[in-house]
Amino acid sequence: MQTIEWADFERIELRAGTIVEVLDFPEARKPAWRLKVDFGPELGIRQSSAQITALYSKEQLLGKQVLGVVNFPVKQIGPVRSECLITGFYRDDGAVVLAVPDQAVPNGAKLG
Repeated sequence: MQTIEWADFERIELRAGTIVEVLDFPEARKPAWRLKVDFGPELGIRQSSAQITALYSKEQLLGKQVLGVVNFPVKQIGPVRSECLITGFYRDDGAVVLAVPDQAVPNGAKLG
C-alpha cells in the first residue's frame, strides 16, 4: 500500500449523486450499464458507464444514491463519454458492490 499526503486526498472530488437514468450498453466489451447521475446544481448531470450488471438491475439502480469521482478527465468508452467514475468494491467473484451513503445526503455533497 502506498502512503499519500492529506493534500492528495483533498484533490479527489468524491461526491454523492442520484442515478436518474439507466440504459443498456450493448457495445461494451464487458456487461455494463450506461448511467446518468445527478450531482446537484453545482455539477449537474454527468454520464458514465459501470460494470455492475451482475448485482444491479436497471430498476434497482434508478433513484439510487452513489458516490462518484467527478474530477477525472473525460474518458471515451466506446460511444459513451464518461464524465465521472462510480465507485464500488470488488467481491472475490469479480462482481462490484456499489459504495453508497447509508443515509440520504444532498446531491453534490462532498466526501471528506
